[in-house]
Amino acid sequence: MLVKCDPLRPDPDVVKRAAEVLRRGGVVAAPTETVYGLFAHAYSEAGCRKVFQVKRRPMDNPLIVHVDSVEMAESVAYIPPELRDILRRVWPGPITVVVKSRGVLPRCVTAGLDTVAVRAPAHPIPLAIIRELGVPIAGPSANRAGRPSPTTAEHVLEDLGDEVDLIVDGGPTFFGVESTIVDVTRTPPILLRPGPFTVEELEKFFGRIEVPPVARGLAEADVALAPGMKYRHYAPETPLVIVHFDLEEAVRLLEARGLRVAVLCVGKCPKAKHTIPLGGDLYEAAKNLYDALRRLDKLGVDIGVVPAVEERGIGLAIMNRLRKASGHREARRPEDLAAIVK
Repeated sequence: MLVKCDPLRPDPDVVKRAAEVLRRGGVVAAPTETVYGLFAHAYSEAGCRKVFQVKRRPMDNPLIVHVDSVEMAESVAYIPPELRDILRRVWPGPITVVVKSRGVLPRCVTAGLDTVAVRAPAHPIPLAIIRELGVPIAGPSANRAGRPSPTTAEHVLEDLGDEVDLIVDGGPTFFGVESTIVDVTRTPPILLRPGPFTVEELEKFFGRIEVPPVARGLAEADVALAPGMKYRHYAPETPLVIVHFDLEEAVRLLEARGLRVAVLCVGKCPKAKHTIPLGGDLYEAAKNLYDALRRLDKLGVDIGVVPAVEERGIGLAIMNRLRKASGHREARRPEDLAAIVK
């Protein structure tokens, strides 16, 4: 069932209905400021297992626990005093911290690890649901595993349909890419997944942040400490290539091989039969990225190309998602492109 809800002033009846579904062990899809989440009562093993079942998610891929405050986070995790002070300044917001778990959550939430990923979303709808429920909610993005994450309720319906007990339509999400995840159990803290809260911003609060290859989308983790570290993610059905040279030249080379090409472009789009504008700047590009990847599949083309962006600020998050969405197909020179499509 889908119900509409004002994203700024959530309808109390909708919030109560969502909380009741969660209490019964059901699952609810709802917007956050990043993407739509697929949520269960964090203490309900049946509910959390249903999240994995509906999403077709591997059981060794942990969920994020969503709370309404640092105090609620402390009910499921050990929060050192210095981290407590930082979280009070950055929450609610698009930043998830991996901390030591108290061991009170179902094993499926943490994938059996001794750590847990926790965040307080900066969106009135999930915050209202958490407060009505009185306990945390746990969940990943509300899409079929491997698919581009949903930034609208329509995307949730496309992927999951009536397998979700309740879909709360709060309109499009604000950031369009998932939260930043940082492992603060290490010194220095390690970036596990880039997102809207950039490395440059993180370092103002945490000091130096280590950015390993997995955070750049250049490698996969052996063990997933948080979502987005293993497995195929964010991927359209249409093959996608990241291009580091002139896009128009890339289009010409591909069309010369008889391929139907679509271009995902930031700023001014090159001449091409099929173009999908991402926006005028990188924050717009991040917001529109997953919708563009879904649109790519509806064009009926053979291949999509997208420009590489500078890996600073939100650009790091964009390149992380693009590398996973493209299956790590990157063409730095025309010769690379020829080798990819041979």
